[in-house]
Amino acid sequence: MTPSPATPLPPPKARRRLRESAALTQTQLATRVGVARQTVRAWESGRTTPRGRKREVYARLLKTLAEEDAARRAGRTPEREREREREKKRGLQRTPVPVAVTATAAATATDSPAPDARTKPDRTEETGPQREPESQPDPEPATKSPPEPAPAPVSTPTPTPVPAPVALTPAQAFDALYEFSAPALVRQTFLLTGRREQARESVERAFQTAWERWPEVARDRDPVGWVRATAYEYALSPWQRFRPRHRNQEPPPADPGDRTLLNTLLRLPPRHRRTLVLYDGVGLDLPETAAETEASTPTTANRLLRARETVAGRLPALADPQVLHRRLAELASNERLRAARPPTVRRAGERRTRFWTRAAIAFTAALIGTTALTVRTAPTHYEPPVSRGEAVRGVPPRVAPGALSDEELELRQKLRDQLQDGPERLSPKLE
Repeated sequence: MTPSPATPLPPPKARRRLRESAALTQTQLATRVGVARQTVRAWESGRTTPRGRKREVYARLLKTLAEEDAARRAGRTPEREREREREKKRGLQRTPVPVAVTATAAATATDSPAPDARTKPDRTEETGPQREPESQPDPEPATKSPPEPAPAPVSTPTPTPVPAPVALTPAQAFDALYEFSAPALVRQTFLLTGRREQARESVERAFQTAWERWPEVARDRDPVGWVRATAYEYALSPWQRFRPRHRNQEPPPADPGDRTLLNTLLRLPPRHRRTLVLYDGVGLDLPETAAETEASTPTTANRLLRARETVAGRLPALADPQVLHRRLAELASNERLRAARPPTVRRAGERRTRFWTRAAIAFTAALIGTTALTVRTAPTHYEPPVSRGEAVRGVPPRVAPGALSDEELELRQKLRDQLQDGPERLSPKLE
């Protein structure tokens, strides 16, 4: 039996936008779907995906919110729609002009030549045939003027054919995305970390992850945002502090103002720093910043205000958001940050993927071999354990060897004197 396909859902950012456009909180939406608020937050951030009946209910609710949002944008509310339906039933609404007729009339009016102002309209067409007068004097022949030369025909320019868009291969599309956004992403990541090599490596790792999941990234509505979020997560990972490269200090910016601003940014908490860079540096609005940082809009606004207060307390000249945006752009542009070529990034990602794939295959083979060896050498039947020994009482202790008595010496001599072989040894006789 073939399982039914899962109900399609909009991207995580679109889910959050639809909820906020309907003025619903995560708690209210969770109550409608029948889940916890943390579950809705995970769905909107993309960490998890709903399944089963919850997915069906969530998809229907999002579809309803999308229809309400589209009607709200077009100025058509449900009440207005019901009023229009009532007017249609009463016959009070005007019959709209068909689009085809309107287009035909417009084309006819455009194609018909405009009448010359010097040419008088034919009165015969307006009032019908006129009666000629009974007698009119013949006009005198006038001097014939030379005929005017006919105007040269105006040549219509031939429209230049527009070439059809050429479909790009996945590698070409990836290279175009990398060349377009990689330099800016490296500068933005430098503002988060203050380290040039770490910023470059974070962006390259983000693009390598995007190449591994290229079908998903290519269909995303904002592929640059997808790569930016991945690069920021890698750059701000707490595991970076354990790397040997992190222990080596890089030279600070040459300009004292840039050095002070960078030190101020690095003193901010990572979440506040990321919010400030996204809002005042990249230029995202508040809902987009909240969605990318996986936080609510009020929390994001609070982080932004605290980050601005900290920067303004250290640098009062940057209290204006416009001045802060300009200074962040100057700080990122003054540094010489390089980015590798797209083919190099793709090949490095493919090599890393091949390495981990082979490592997984080798580990799986070793696990299978160990399991087979265990099955081969393991006992096939039950063997009862050997019981513990018990002490036996009443046995005389073992005597240590000592000097022989006279009787023992006589018996030993007698045994030595007798024959060592022969029938007498086999059947001894009694004395």
